[in-house]
Amino acid sequence: MQLLKFLFGIILAQITTVSLVLLAPNDYTTIGVLRLVIPLLFMALIIAFWFTTMSKAYSKDAINKVKESFATEREKIRLSAEEAKRRIEKEAQKEAQRSIVKEATSTHAKANFKVGVAFAGVLGIGALFVFAQMVTVGLLAMSATGGAIGGYYLRGRKESKLKELSNNSNIKVIDSIKKPPQIEKK
Repeated sequence: MQLLKFLFGIILAQITTVSLVLLAPNDYTTIGVLRLVIPLLFMALIIAFWFTTMSKAYSKDAINKVKESFATEREKIRLSAEEAKRRIEKEAQKEAQRSIVKEATSTHAKANFKVGVAFAGVLGIGALFVFAQMVTVGLLAMSATGGAIGGYYLRGRKESKLKELSNNSNIKVIDSIKKPPQIEKK
């Protein structure tokens, strides 16, 4: 499209030059040459300004297109970087969650083993009392141990149900045990 505008200007300059040469007088004196050269110079000056204006407009259009292209490309890069950042953050959170769950499971297993050993020890002492003819103390120790084991069993079931509920409904259960109210010191 730009080529046609420049071509039209060049053809117009040639037509003007030919018409001025044809209309010029036959005597090429100084005044005759000036009558021919001065209009040609003005015409050349006008066409030069016209071409300069067209080339500036064309270059501005090209620069604007490039700027728009860069802006869209920059926006795409920014969006993909933001998406990658979110994905990495989610992966880091999942990894941290896995690590916490693994550590908590390990800690619970160790604690459960220690509690089991303690209960077995108390049951053993209760059985020893029963065999040593201290039936009342032995039965008391064994029933207390059974009650404690039952309490731990019920608490474990409650925690597993809360975990299952939180996994199914995406609710985070922070702590299922209520803390006692704090007493203000004066």
